[in-house]
Amino acid sequence: MSLLSLCQWLQDTPWGTAIRESVWVFPIIETTHVLALSISVGTIAIVDLRLFGVILKKEPASEISQQVLPWSVAGFVVMFLTGALLFWCQAVKAYNSPFFRIKLICLFLAGLNALIFQFTVNKTMATWDRDLIPPARARLAGLASLVLWTGVIAAGRTMAYKF
Repeated sequence: MSLLSLCQWLQDTPWGTAIRESVWVFPIIETTHVLALSISVGTIAIVDLRLFGVILKKEPASEISQQVLPWSVAGFVVMFLTGALLFWCQAVKAYNSPFFRIKLICLFLAGLNALIFQFTVNKTMATWDRDLIPPARARLAGLASLVLWTGVIAAGRTMAYKF
């Protein structure tokens, strides 16, 4: 079974059809997806901009991160679940969209960037937590995150208009 066949089967399931053809369900899922994206990426951007040394310079990076992380995670979970439902009901369109592939690549790289940050730069945060301008590795992680999440959003919005 090819990936395209799997996508066709997925969107043709009763759930996929019901979501796609519903007057209310699809718009509610899509709206929830965008709102969750705003919460998740908005809070991530706060941390990234602090890491980049642009905002909240007098606040410890660790405190900012601890305060917004629960919101980032909650937003991401809702965003991921609603994104899966949106994919489910339009899997073939998504499969055929180059913007969907770009979105997935940017999402994967953003996750990889976060993992690398957690296991490297974050471990040394106590030594630079209160610095007005964090070390180059922290700034690079913040910049990469901002660029990648911008790519996720741009590809996702473009995908929506090019279906």
